[in-house]
Amino acid sequence: MLKLNLPSYDYLIKKENDSIYIYDPVRKKYILLTPEEWVRQHFLNYLIAYISVPITMISVEASLKYNKLLKRADILVYSNNGLPLLLVECKAPTVQLSTDTLLQLSIYNKNLNAPSLAITNGLTNYYWKKYRGSVTFKICEMPSDYTEMQIL
Repeated sequence: MLKLNLPSYDYLIKKENDSIYIYDPVRKKYILLTPEEWVRQHFLNYLIAYISVPITMISVEASLKYNKLLKRADILVYSNNGLPLLLVECKAPTVQLSTDTLLQLSIYNKNLNAPSLAITNGLTNYYWKKYRGSVTFKICEMPSDYTEMQIL
């Protein structure tokens, strides 16, 4: 798999019937290794190992509804009080991040109202935050830890 612009880590891989699977520590099971999953697992590792997000505060492929349609959020991080904190959309490294990607993330966030958003293809990573009292998101650097992430 392609080297990403995210920290590398000692991932667990297994092969079954000509398919390769990667272990997801949040879902606690092996998942078919696709380019998008490769990015998702690296971003999860980044959140857990470098930002110190408790694994219990992360949901992967969380179900959500938008206009009666069932959608799935790639990564959803919750705050200490159980409210959505960060919504992440992951794309394969070959997928260009665009306004369409951000629009998809915004649609997913319509009902969640997470104050932080991120999109990544593993090569490029963007992070936005909406500060208390603001109605718009501002692009900024990823916070250095989970506690800082919760400061609005």
